[in-house]
Amino acid sequence: MLRVQDVDLTPNPQALKFILSEKLLKRETRHFKNKEEAQSDPLAKGIFEIEGVESVFYMDKFVTVEKNPSVDWGKIQMPFIKFVQGFDKSLLPKEEVPAALGKEEENELLMKINAFLDQRVRPALAGDGGGLQVLGIDGYMLRIRYQGACGSCPSAISGTLNAIENLLKREINPAIEVIPG
Repeated sequence: MLRVQDVDLTPNPQALKFILSEKLLKRETRHFKNKEEAQSDPLAKGIFEIEGVESVFYMDKFVTVEKNPSVDWGKIQMPFIKFVQGFDKSLLPKEEVPAALGKEEENELLMKINAFLDQRVRPALAGDGGGLQVLGIDGYMLRIRYQGACGSCPSAISGTLNAIENLLKREINPAIEVIPG
């Protein structure tokens, strides 16, 4: 049975990270910005049934819930915990197998960037209840999308974006520019 082991604050005051007793996914991340996007995912769909939930992000052993600023966390936390405790993990859609690599994925620069992000950036974002998806690269222009608590966090949109760009410039290539996608 799934249990919530802990609840962590995130840098986003409208998002909490719920740490679970078991893994939900091995490598994949799932981010739903609204109820409509979550219709084919029973976990996210059920979480969106809780009044005030604005977005759902989950991976590994945690779920990050972002709430409407007008709703108090007290109205969300207990219904969330009860829902998770009664949720059957076997109902989760199967993890997607990555498609065959295309030209973009084979790009050596993109592979280096992803390896660096996996090692240095994504673990830090996951620690705050969020994630990072690489949308693509065009020359040295890298398009990314924040997930979970990072998706609407003011510091992710400005400060963290600049920090990631500076790290990539220093560690991979000084010509890299990072833009939100």
